[in-house]
Amino acid sequence: MHRRLRLDEELYVSHQGSGASMRTVRDVVFVDGLRTPFGRAGDKGIYAGTRADDLIVKCIRELLRRNPSLPPARIDEVAIAATTQTGDQGLTLGRTAALLAGLPRTVPGFAVDRMCAGAMTAVTAVAGGISFGAYDVVVAGGVEHMGNHPMGSGTDPNPRFMSERLVDPAALNMGNTAENLHDRFPAITKERTDAYAVASQAKYENARRNGRIQPDLVPVAALKPGQGWTLNTADEPPRPGTSLADLAGLRTPFRAHGRVTAGNAAGLNDGATAAVLASAEAAAELGLAVKMRLVSYAYAGVEPEVMGIGPVPATEKALKNAGLTIADIGLFEINEAFAVQVLSFLDHFGIPDDDPRVNRYGGAIAVGHPLASSGVRLMTQLARQFEEDHSVRYGITTMCVGLGMGATVIWENPHHPEYTDNSGARPGGSAATETASEGAA
Repeated sequence: MHRRLRLDEELYVSHQGSGASMRTVRDVVFVDGLRTPFGRAGDKGIYAGTRADDLIVKCIRELLRRNPSLPPARIDEVAIAATTQTGDQGLTLGRTAALLAGLPRTVPGFAVDRMCAGAMTAVTAVAGGISFGAYDVVVAGGVEHMGNHPMGSGTDPNPRFMSERLVDPAALNMGNTAENLHDRFPAITKERTDAYAVASQAKYENARRNGRIQPDLVPVAALKPGQGWTLNTADEPPRPGTSLADLAGLRTPFRAHGRVTAGNAAGLNDGATAAVLASAEAAAELGLAVKMRLVSYAYAGVEPEVMGIGPVPATEKALKNAGLTIADIGLFEINEAFAVQVLSFLDHFGIPDDDPRVNRYGGAIAVGHPLASSGVRLMTQLARQFEEDHSVRYGITTMCVGLGMGATVIWENPHHPEYTDNSGARPGGSAATETASEGAA
C-alpha cells in the first residue's frame, strides 16, 4: 500500500530571530475550470477579429458567474499565462485581465510564461501560495492567440545558442523535434501515430455528442472581419470522421519523407482557459465545490532536440513526490502536441496505445492547442471525468514543453470512497455546473 500524502501532514519551520514559527501546509483544491471554444489561427478563424485579453476576460467573468458564492474581493491573486507576451497578450496580463474583468482593484495579478505549460505553471505557482498560506482563493489560466502572435514572433534568440552549439537549430522548431522522436523510437511508426490521431478525433466527437464538452465552454461573441458578429459555442479545429486514408496522403512539412503531418499533430489555435483554486478550508467556508485535490507536481528538463519526451521524467518525479506508482493512476490527460510524443510516453510506462484511461475525451490533435492555455483544459477535462467515474482515485495531467521540458500534475478524485477531507468542503457535482452552463448558453 502506498502512503497517501496529505499536505496538512507536513510542517515547515521558519526560524525568525531566537524563536521559531510553525506553518501548516494546506491542501489545495480545484474548484472550477472552463475555457472558450478553441479556434483555428489565421484570418479565417473564428477569433480573427478578437483580442487575446478579451478571451481571458470572458473566462474570468464566467467563473464568477458559475460560482456565485465566491465574492470577487476574496480572490487573492490572478495568474495568467501567455507564450508571446506582447501586444494584446502583454502588459502583465494577470493584472490587466483582472481589471478588465471588473475585479476589485485590490486584487493583484501577474503573467506567466513556460510556453506550452504556461497555464499549468500558473496553477502550480499559485497552488504553492495557497499551501503556504499566502492565498486562500486564486484564479489561474492562460491564453494564446496564435493568429495574432505566431509562435516565436518578435523573439530574438541569443546567437550563443548556435555559435556555442548549446542546442541544435532544429530544437527551435517543434515539428523537427517530433521527427527526432521518431528517429529515437523507431517502433513509433507513422502508421501508429496516424491511428492514434484518428482515435483522438473519434473520442472527441463521441464526448461532444454525449454532452461532455459543452458544459465547460464559454460562448464567445466575436466580430469576424467581413462577416459581422458571430456567437461561437463550439470548437472549430475538430475534424470528425477523419480516417486513416485521409491522413496517409498528407505532406510531411518538417522533413522530406517524414512522419509528422498536420493530421497527427495539434494545429495552430486561439483560445483561453481559467480555473479557480482554493485552500480546502476556504472552499468549505465559501461553499465552493471541490472537483479535485492537488497531490503533487513536477517539472523536468530534457534535451531540447527531443522536447516531446519531457512528460516522462516529469511524471516520474511527480509520482515519486506523491509516493505513488504509474499503476495507481486511473486517468491520464496527456497534451497531444504530437502523436509521437504521446506514444513515447505510453511506451515508456507500458501503456497500450488504445488504453481507455488515456484522453477519454480526445486531445489536442482534435480540439487544438493554444499553447499557454492548454494546461487548464487538461485539468478541466480530468475534473469532469472524476465526476463521472468515482472508481478512479488518482489522475494525471501532463504535457511536453518547448525548449526541452516536461510538466506533470497529479490530482485526487474527491468522489472516490477513500478520499478523506476534514475541512468540510463538499465534492463538486455536475448539477451546479450544468445549471451554470445553461445560463451561459
